[in-house]
Amino acid sequence: MSGLAVGAVAAVAATVAAPADAETWRYAFEEALDEVQGKYAQKFKEEVEANSEHEIQLFPYGTLGESADIMEQAQAGILQFVDQSPGFTGALIPEAQVFFVPYLLPQEDEELFEFFRTSKAINEMFPELYAQQGLELLSMFPEGDVCLTTQEPVRSPEDLNEVKFRVMTNPLLVESYRAFGATPTPLPWGEVYGALQTGIIQGQENPGFFLESTKMYEVTDVITCIGHNNFTTAVMANKDFFDGLSEEDQQVIRNATDVAFEYILEYQSGLQEESLEKIKQAKPEMEINILSEEERQPFMDTAGEVEEAFIEMTGDSGRKILEQMKQDLAAVGG
Repeated sequence: MSGLAVGAVAAVAATVAAPADAETWRYAFEEALDEVQGKYAQKFKEEVEANSEHEIQLFPYGTLGESADIMEQAQAGILQFVDQSPGFTGALIPEAQVFFVPYLLPQEDEELFEFFRTSKAINEMFPELYAQQGLELLSMFPEGDVCLTTQEPVRSPEDLNEVKFRVMTNPLLVESYRAFGATPTPLPWGEVYGALQTGIIQGQENPGFFLESTKMYEVTDVITCIGHNNFTTAVMANKDFFDGLSEEDQQVIRNATDVAFEYILEYQSGLQEESLEKIKQAKPEMEINILSEEERQPFMDTAGEVEEAFIEMTGDSGRKILEQMKQDLAAVGG
């Protein structure tokens, strides 16, 4: 058989092997493959591909631009899936900023995880708000306790006075750090390391695993955990894409979402402590402080002020979300 004929047979065989309805779906997220969002995405991909003919193509942070870029691409249908923190969707979905009201979420993992599993606000109210922006909300999950990295120790809000502190481009996070006493400075993530290195800013916040993997400890000297928040993220599909799928494919996606959600909660067990220990090993002189309940109190006292700012920004819709979240948290003991 000639080389041309062999090629033709191979092409036909490939066509037969690939079902006509098999598609490649694009999924972008805000972290690296080996960070929490990347681990979730890989598990999601594994489940979809094991239970359908479809393929998931993953795009880690930076491959398609900054957070704002991937959201635009998801809304336009260029991406089928996107993982983005409410920190970056605050302008698009103001109510999602509720996750930045300090000291709202519980510190205990068991309570926190059960809240994300059972919350009426997350599972019933937020999907409607995301749908209005052309997005199908598939899942929200926590990524870990948020800690501050600064050049000087932080034991009280006074220690943040006049500190230029990087925040995500999120109006409520700006209010939160203003209430903490800092000078909040919104910056895209790609500019943060350099801005710390050159002294344009003097601090930023992120979960422990992210501080370790992005080497934030190289350009700051102190890590302070004040217990104010747990970083939350949301996985979404383009709504037109999702609504156009067969019921079978929609169920494949929902099942993959459920499996990846439970997987990522288990993956996080002990991750914060391990990450802080790795930082200490990499930079022994790094000062790591976990504030006591008494030391946290002045920070906790600012929560009411930030809640008021949230309601002012979001009106009755935000008030209802906040009230429902508090009910959901009370139901799990938070």
